[in-house]
Amino acid sequence: MLDIRFIREHAAQIEQVAVQKKIAVSVPELLDLDERRRELLGQIEVLRNERNRISQTIPQLMRANEHEEVAKAKQRANEVNTELGQLEGSHEEINGKYRELMLLVPNVVSPDTPVGASDDDNVEVRRHGTVPEFAFNAKDHVALGEALDLFDIPRGVKVGGTRSYFLKGAGLHLHRAVQQLAIDYLHGLGYTVMDVPLLARGEAFAGTGFFPTGKDQTYRIEEEDKWLVGTSEVPLISYYADEIIDVGEPVRLAGVSNCFRKEAGSAGRDVRGLYRVHQFAKVEQVVLCRDDHELAERLLQEMVGNAETLLQMLELPYRVVAVCTGDLSQKNYKQYDIETWMPSRGNYGETHSASNVTDFQARRSGIRYRDENGRNRYCFTLNNTIAATPRILIPLLENHQREDGSIYIPPALRKYMHGLEEIKAQQG
Repeated sequence: MLDIRFIREHAAQIEQVAVQKKIAVSVPELLDLDERRRELLGQIEVLRNERNRISQTIPQLMRANEHEEVAKAKQRANEVNTELGQLEGSHEEINGKYRELMLLVPNVVSPDTPVGASDDDNVEVRRHGTVPEFAFNAKDHVALGEALDLFDIPRGVKVGGTRSYFLKGAGLHLHRAVQQLAIDYLHGLGYTVMDVPLLARGEAFAGTGFFPTGKDQTYRIEEEDKWLVGTSEVPLISYYADEIIDVGEPVRLAGVSNCFRKEAGSAGRDVRGLYRVHQFAKVEQVVLCRDDHELAERLLQEMVGNAETLLQMLELPYRVVAVCTGDLSQKNYKQYDIETWMPSRGNYGETHSASNVTDFQARRSGIRYRDENGRNRYCFTLNNTIAATPRILIPLLENHQREDGSIYIPPALRKYMHGLEEIKAQQG
């Protein structure tokens, strides 16, 4: 959420960002509602003051036996109460509409965010690693998984419907190994690692900027205001909702969770395999800090660097891209994606995403800190997925496949794989 004073002063900019981010919100309508609600508040305050004066005057008049004046005062008090009821009702209605529009207003974008309409316009920042060239007919991850008995998609669909799967044997161990490698790495960097609730109230999603725009992607528990999280960013940020916290040093959290996503609107996209599924697991970085743009930029680069380090430990080629305006979500001020090479696609595929959200989530969630002058200020928040699986299994299997059908396991994962150096068919 943005400060309404900022919106008033930068209305044209906000309208432009809303168009770029494809968010249907009318800034002029919002400002009109804001003006009307402030006018009503002024009128309400005048009447409340008058009501207080009358309530103080009546006892004085009664003691002075001014019966006629008492009657007039009581009549006026009744009139004021009637007017107040009408104005307060109007204010409640207008304030409700105002609140709805405020929740749709997008965060502004950083000056260095590239302008573009979609992910096709994202700008490559750097590459790392060498794309493999196979001297044999390489298989995709689905064929590899079936041959090595690492997962079972047909039975997953039978049980859970489309975009479902079972992980089995070494496939499960590989999935868990990547997670544990990420957890241990972040723990070593001083992150507080947390297992988080998978169900969160609607207010937690709204407070973190995922509602109302992301409701169509979120699974709801019927007849309850509880929803399945699509990222531990929701509970990790909400952990500090409505609190004043100490950010003398940035607060570094890591969430470990299963995640759920409807993938609404993605019919026909990435339907084969493990790329776009309804249930997955993530290790998520979340950082809260002072409202300092230079500090937030350093932290964003640090968090991207953490994800890059993990990919380098996995010995996977990747590239970092700056996300353009048309591919930014409502809440993000600046974003980098990391795309890992996936041979079956003949291209890089997104595996990580890192965002600077500035104070957008903190305003909605009420997360503040006290500055050096003792004033309450809203925190900046940042997030980055350091590991998302089973999607990461796609490049792991495809890039590390060998001609004999086995899969090479990078040394960083072996201690989590019971010392296994490769996955062979007979080891399912």
